[in-house]
Amino acid sequence: MLVMSILSPIIDKVLPPRCPLCGEGISAQTGLCSACWNKLVIPGEPCCKFCQRPFDEDEVKDDSICAVCTAKPPQHNGIAAATLYNEASKQLVLALKHGNRIALAPMMAHQIAAKLPVLKPGTLIVPVPLHRSRLWSRGYNQAAILAEELARLTGMMLVVDGLVRRKSTPFLGNLDRRARSSALSGAITVNPNRREMIKGANIVLVDDVLTSGATSDACISALKRRGAKSVVIACFARVLDEIF
Repeated sequence: MLVMSILSPIIDKVLPPRCPLCGEGISAQTGLCSACWNKLVIPGEPCCKFCQRPFDEDEVKDDSICAVCTAKPPQHNGIAAATLYNEASKQLVLALKHGNRIALAPMMAHQIAAKLPVLKPGTLIVPVPLHRSRLWSRGYNQAAILAEELARLTGMMLVVDGLVRRKSTPFLGNLDRRARSSALSGAITVNPNRREMIKGANIVLVDDVLTSGATSDACISALKRRGAKSVVIACFARVLDEIF
């Protein structure tokens, strides 16, 4: 990202920045136009303190925990999603993931950071891992890029290789919950070289988008098996209706 900070002024002169959603001219490669900012749906209050599921005004309780999380307490210790998944956030996620729009990462990370709880000293920033075959074909891990930016913004330590994906998994979007769980069984583990670092640590697990929660659950299970004290999920967008 240091290279991008050096090259950005040059790029802006050669290629005038445009909004990645609508193509309107903007002031920098890393932002959106005002109209497209308004298309993003930001999770608001009141909501469940664990999963960010919004409450109706008449549903608010003293403990601020939704019925789903009360009935089945989640593995994680909270979700910090910058936006709810809609067409606008989808376009940004795809632009970062598949469109090589790495310059969007600082803006997206800023939005995620705004939703993070107060982090305890020594908190570790750990990205959801890619299998090496997918990393080679894509050229980068978008979750790791967001994690790098979050570490810079929060002053916390980035552990980019804290988790490893031992086997490639199929696209999970077309699978039901049981099939997703089966596909991810044994796929993600803590890097043996990072086990002592993970033990007893508070962790922010970073991904670009949270859909079914199957991948994050696999990551959290691996982290907590190795003694992680807490794991907060941080993402740019989340699909609200599919979680849990």
